[in-house]
Amino acid sequence: MAEILLDVRAVSKSFRGLRAVSDASFAVESGHIVAIIGPNGAGKTTCFNMIAGTCMPDSGEIRFRGARVDGLRPDQICNAGIGRTFQLVKPFAGLTVLDNVVVGALQRARHVGEARRKALAILGRLGLQDKRHQSAASLTLPDRKRLEVARALATEPRLLLLDEVMAGLRPTETDQMVSVFRRLNGEQGLTILLIEHVMRAVMALSREIHVLHHGELIASGAPDEVVRNPAVLDCYLGEEAL
Repeated sequence: MAEILLDVRAVSKSFRGLRAVSDASFAVESGHIVAIIGPNGAGKTTCFNMIAGTCMPDSGEIRFRGARVDGLRPDQICNAGIGRTFQLVKPFAGLTVLDNVVVGALQRARHVGEARRKALAILGRLGLQDKRHQSAASLTLPDRKRLEVARALATEPRLLLLDEVMAGLRPTETDQMVSVFRRLNGEQGLTILLIEHVMRAVMALSREIHVLHHGELIASGAPDEVVRNPAVLDCYLGEEAL
């Protein structure tokens, strides 16, 4: 059995009385790709924010590699080995594509030269090397999504959190991103936890799926099982995926 890399235990979070996440528990094994799906407003991004340190759970605990990380600052959690992307991509518009990734690489690189070498390698992996000198503000949406992933990868995470990085992409662009994540997982053993509405990508990548609805975890299991679950079909897939 693989090591439990991330262990989320009965976490809850409310905002001004609204229960965004309610006693959610799930685990992510090392080397696996796991998806969190559910309707808009289900609490998916709130889960990510608690894992990444943007907000603290009201109750419950989050463990990464056996140690509690809930309550740590985002920079401390990044340093521990969790990298993340954001649903709304906001690159440093005044910097080049390369320099955006260098900023991420400086998290672990000993000097700028080393950070640049690492950034160039990551851009090559994501098909952005030819655009490295362009302003980040000039990129198309698909390329901005790739840049968002590149910046997160530059921090050298053990666990990568992907927040709807395939939203708005064409099917061929989605397939390209799926191939990138498969390679990162297969060749480098990168563990991935993704939030995604694009079921084409979820089914192609995930070993396990967790379904949130109104902040509660209503189903967990292998993709083929989850997509046949009546509760999931009723609240989510029957409405949005058919």
